[in-house]
Amino acid sequence: MEKTTNYVFITGGVLSGLGKGITAASIGATLRARGLSVTIQKCDPYLNVDAGLLNPAEHGECFVTKDGAETDLDLGHYERFLDIELTQASSTMSGRLLSQLITDERAGKFSGKTLQLVPHFTNAIQDAIIAAGNGSDVHIVEIGGTVGDIEGMAFLEAIRELAGRVGHHRCLSAHVVYVPYIGTSKEFKTKPAQNAVRDLRSWGIMPDVLFVRTETPIPESAAEKLSMFAGLPRNAVMLLPNAETVYAVPLQLQAAGIDQLIIDHFQLKAAPAHMQAWHDLVASATTAYEQTVHIGLIAKYLTNEDTYFSVIEALKAAAWEQQVNVQITWVDAQKLEEEGVDSLQSFDGLLVPGGFGMRGIEGKIAAARYAMDHAMPYLGICLGLQTAVIAGVRKAGIEQATTSEVDVHAEHPVIYIMEGQQGKESTGGTMRLGDYVCRVQSGSLAERIYEATEITERHRHRYEVNQAYRQQFEQTGLRVSGVSPDGRLVEMVEHVDHPYFISTQAHPEFRSRPHRPHPLFRGLIKAAILNQTQARPAGLPLL
Repeated sequence: MEKTTNYVFITGGVLSGLGKGITAASIGATLRARGLSVTIQKCDPYLNVDAGLLNPAEHGECFVTKDGAETDLDLGHYERFLDIELTQASSTMSGRLLSQLITDERAGKFSGKTLQLVPHFTNAIQDAIIAAGNGSDVHIVEIGGTVGDIEGMAFLEAIRELAGRVGHHRCLSAHVVYVPYIGTSKEFKTKPAQNAVRDLRSWGIMPDVLFVRTETPIPESAAEKLSMFAGLPRNAVMLLPNAETVYAVPLQLQAAGIDQLIIDHFQLKAAPAHMQAWHDLVASATTAYEQTVHIGLIAKYLTNEDTYFSVIEALKAAAWEQQVNVQITWVDAQKLEEEGVDSLQSFDGLLVPGGFGMRGIEGKIAAARYAMDHAMPYLGICLGLQTAVIAGVRKAGIEQATTSEVDVHAEHPVIYIMEGQQGKESTGGTMRLGDYVCRVQSGSLAERIYEATEITERHRHRYEVNQAYRQQFEQTGLRVSGVSPDGRLVEMVEHVDHPYFISTQAHPEFRSRPHRPHPLFRGLIKAAILNQTQARPAGLPLL
């Protein structure tokens, strides 16, 4: 018998950036803790087809799913909180649906009918939601943006219609609002939240739950006022003041009773809540440990704190597991080019993350070379592998070694474009994306880290290591320790005469979990601890 899916719709009011993604993920975590099967989806009104070409300086990191979907960073929250692997079905952007509708219209599939936002586009949104939630007890749908945004109107109409399509008893509306504190009058103002509820009602959607975001706890009188205005019982108005860590939000919501409210609303059978893992995680995340390790993140996108969100969360998770604090300093890769690398000596380890374009490349190469020459723990991710290989070839005497991403006519393209990728450099969805298998060399550091000779990691890149230069960089102590199953593509590179120097063409941060840190990040933190506490000559193995 096919399982009946129930739907929780998360909308936002007052302003953007309230934490709808964290709220949606936290609701899912509380339901998973009750033994329910949960799926989750982000519906984004942007006219982009996907997030692949969005500027990370404006939108934050681009998260990649196992099947290669380039998505909004909220899917990273979903995966970390729910500890599941999502697919393309969990990311729905207007552009993708509209593109398909236009393609179908051009192919004559509408038999000459007038193609309209209602019902054709709204039906497409509903179909995507139903398909993404198929087979789960509860499907959580976050609607991006703020109620009142022009581009989001069709999505609000779609979820209103969906309630009539599947039955109102199978749908629950949760609205996230903001209550500001006015310092001059020393009072919380609920009027913006009241207006946000009115805006949602104007679309024919009556909220069943109100999540109230504040900088600090609000008085009970303000909560009761919102309860009265929204026509909701007090237990359906849930207060979410800023938490010490985002991983405390599932505990806040569970204590407020969100899991039981949803279970009662849908008349579901559920097990008692098992939240101990979250209590343990919050304790780890909020403990001030005796030791602090300092990691230099060699960055090129510095104007948005979310550009390396998954990398930072992966570092934190690894540090918590090792019971140390981690201080992450963003180092401007361009400044390393201009001012030199002397500032790197203050760190216990370096991490070079992914990125695109020529800006900052030389600084990242210099950082890799510094780590190589000074036995400093190093983790290179995607571009961080490529810059490490370039540094190795230059160390072997080929000073002109570079990447064809910087110079298409390079004399020594140590990193070159993938076969069949020429001419696609500025196009979306054409890179090596999603899960790929890597064959790990026996006896390597990579094998000791992963405790396996075959692994799977997620990718997002267009350029590859040119194995014609393999002999040159291996002369300097680097070696290939992971390749694709057919041996054609370099997946991992490490230094044989170094305490911890390893890089991967993949993005391991996407598979790290707060409860279960990724092995490569765990290794970097361990190496940083040892680098700080004792003199470690090059060649002394870490693991």
